[in-house]
Amino acid sequence: MTLFDLAKNNVARNLSRYALYVGTTIFSIIIYFTFATLKHSGEISALAETSKQIGGLMSASTFILLIFVALFIAYSNAFFLRGRKREVGLYSLLGVRKKQIGQLLLFENLVIGAVSLVIGIGLGVVGANALLYVLLRLMNSDLSIGFAFSGSALVETFLVFLGIFLFTSFQGYRVIYRFKLIELFHADKQGEDVPKANAFAALGGVVTLGVAYWLALQDLTSPLWRVLSLAMPLVIIGLTVVGSALLFHSVLIFILGRMKANERWSWRRLNMLTTSQLLYRIRGNAKTLTLISIISATAITAGGAIFSMYYYAEENVTSFTPYTFAWEGEARPIDADVLAEATVLKKTVRLPDAYGEREYGLIDESTYRDVTGGLGWEEPATLRGNEVRLVDPFYDERFSEDVDAVEIEGTTYPVSERIGDTPLNVMTFGGIFLVARDDVYDAITAEEVAYQAVKVDDYKEQGALSERLSTETSFSSATELYRDTMAMNGALLFVGSFLGLVFLVATGSVIYFKTMTEAEEDRAKYAVLRKVGISKRDIRQTVRQQIAVVFLAPYALGLLHATVALIAFSNMLAMDFTVPVVVWMAVYSAVYAVYYVVTVRRFTKSVL
Repeated sequence: MTLFDLAKNNVARNLSRYALYVGTTIFSIIIYFTFATLKHSGEISALAETSKQIGGLMSASTFILLIFVALFIAYSNAFFLRGRKREVGLYSLLGVRKKQIGQLLLFENLVIGAVSLVIGIGLGVVGANALLYVLLRLMNSDLSIGFAFSGSALVETFLVFLGIFLFTSFQGYRVIYRFKLIELFHADKQGEDVPKANAFAALGGVVTLGVAYWLALQDLTSPLWRVLSLAMPLVIIGLTVVGSALLFHSVLIFILGRMKANERWSWRRLNMLTTSQLLYRIRGNAKTLTLISIISATAITAGGAIFSMYYYAEENVTSFTPYTFAWEGEARPIDADVLAEATVLKKTVRLPDAYGEREYGLIDESTYRDVTGGLGWEEPATLRGNEVRLVDPFYDERFSEDVDAVEIEGTTYPVSERIGDTPLNVMTFGGIFLVARDDVYDAITAEEVAYQAVKVDDYKEQGALSERLSTETSFSSATELYRDTMAMNGALLFVGSFLGLVFLVATGSVIYFKTMTEAEEDRAKYAVLRKVGISKRDIRQTVRQQIAVVFLAPYALGLLHATVALIAFSNMLAMDFTVPVVVWMAVYSAVYAVYYVVTVRRFTKSVL
């Protein structure tokens, strides 16, 4: 039997152990191939025309995915090597040369890589088209691209992952020459060297995270933002990372230590065993748990923010283009079901401000009532005397200047109210304009320009009509804006969702690998517990509790980081992200819970 045959047999015998690793790698290959197809395929050039940013977005995504997957595969391979060191030590004890052992590990990893690569690319060819269909639906596009296939994407995916697997294969080969025989036999007793917990370090972790959260929730008008400027996000991220590390290195160790010292609690059932095992696991995996919490926070924050923007995309379109079409000039025949239309006469006036002069649009009260009525808005209050109404959809009390009165042609007009919602298309009429009584409007001698505003039924499907009217001056179209907004936000949601999913399954897999490696080491301990009369029910309970803490601690911390970040982001944009963020977190949590259930079952089966 050759070394290659032995390697194949070893992989076949350990197939269940490698199943999750192979599955995660295959999923990463499918996603990478899809992004590469979007980047390279000529068959989707029409899609690129729909959104010019698609190519650059996919190129950046493939690079991020490449870096993350390479690190994940290298990290996972290190776990497997650690679990195999006793076996490798046995080979050395039997007289097998290091070169042959190294070749055996190299062949095993190449076999696993080849299987993953072949299955991943095979499924990727089919899966890419399914994912492209999802992308088109997210972008609200009716484009049909048939069966998309890119030879360049296939070659790129093959070469990238071949290089990753070759690197990890030689990584295993090097291990044989770096360790002595006695180190290989005692590899399972080696953990990560972390500082011992103490009250000061634990307090420092809590304070550091508290400061990071406090800074994140500061308003943009805060003096801290003016002092730190662009360095503020870096300070917040740095404090969050440091606080997370201290939490796992000290805070959790400190809490578990106090729980173990409490005799009343620790001597109840298997609490002593559970706490002792958790102390070992948290202490040995502190760096990994810190990294997972940061990755989870990044994925949840990015995904939650992107999904929120997608969720409110239509609302944003209608707020800036309440009428389906608007243009400067004469009325045009509209071959669609018209719900409302109006001719808007607007004058442009120049008002002094802190920076010199600023142009404002001016319309009369009757026109304002017509356009708001056409939208079904509530009847506006009647203006009195020289009062004017200021419509400012961009008003933000944190930055905008309050205007109590305006001066036009030497006459002062008090501002009776400020309206945040505009009934006119911003791109045609401008964002800020004034509304005056009809007689006041007529008395102002500024030049008058006529505009048309038309609202039609089913505005999302009026692409042909929008194209026909697009030659008009100062033309704005809700149809066109909706198409462009959904195209970009849909592409972002597609990328964010699948990159986030890759991050999630990779981090879940890392915890799974760590836990199952520890299951091999703890099997003898649980066998002793069974011999002294501990029931399987109690053992299952302590297993569930230990794994729950290992899974829940980094995820809960990541969720907390993401919640603070999304609250800060929503405050910055003055938007309510509650619904989309809760939906996104629920989906993310559900997938994470699946990993927990699978890990508990496999761990329990391994030790009982």
